[in-house]
Amino acid sequence: MNFYILTLFPEMVMSGLGTSITGRAIEKGIIGVEAINIRDYTEEKHGHVDDAPYGGGAGMVMQPGPVCDSYRALCGRLGKQPRVLYMTPQGTVFNQSIAQELAGEEDLVFLCGHYEGIDERALQSIVTDYLSIGDYVLTGGELPAMVMIDCISRLIPGVLNNDASAEIESFHDNLLEYPQYTRPEVFEEMRVPQVLLSGHHKNIEEWRRKQSIKRTLERRPDLLREAALSKKEAEYLAFLQNGGEEE
Repeated sequence: MNFYILTLFPEMVMSGLGTSITGRAIEKGIIGVEAINIRDYTEEKHGHVDDAPYGGGAGMVMQPGPVCDSYRALCGRLGKQPRVLYMTPQGTVFNQSIAQELAGEEDLVFLCGHYEGIDERALQSIVTDYLSIGDYVLTGGELPAMVMIDCISRLIPGVLNNDASAEIESFHDNLLEYPQYTRPEVFEEMRVPQVLLSGHHKNIEEWRRKQSIKRTLERRPDLLREAALSKKEAEYLAFLQNGGEEE
């Protein structure tokens, strides 16, 4: 899978994505990441890509020409018009379901705005999806793009050392992940739950599932509306919701 980021700050994007899991995936050729500098497509001799907004107002607006030209040059190289995701707080809030859907694409383009945003005509011309990582404003779209690329990359076969890790994590079946433990067995008088030391895989799986349900109820009860629960698990949830506590 290939990710293309249209940005004014390519070094920022490549430095962040070139480390850890995504960095190793890039080195192995499992994913491709390319930052395209929008400034390379301006005709202004000083490299400016922004101007004052029509109608007045604070700040500057990115001009449509360099944005559209950078995308069209990429389309010419690829021989197709890949999906363009615009990073904006006005967009649909990104989640795991969207990540799974996007992971099925061969190529994705992330458009990162700056200043007071991008001329609306450029957005109308090339953008296919408007996405946000939350109801707050950042200085640019680079951080949201990096967040989404990191999330989507984890769903690409071969990116994680253990592909099952992509499934057994937070938001699997719309449930949060269960608590995790490692050595030492006792830390500051807190012990690892005995079931995890038992070697009984069925009991461990049942305990983890219950912990996921319990944690989701405590921290993100909104997710439970669409959680995939068995009859027994639904009964356990009802038990917790009625004030029941495990012994």
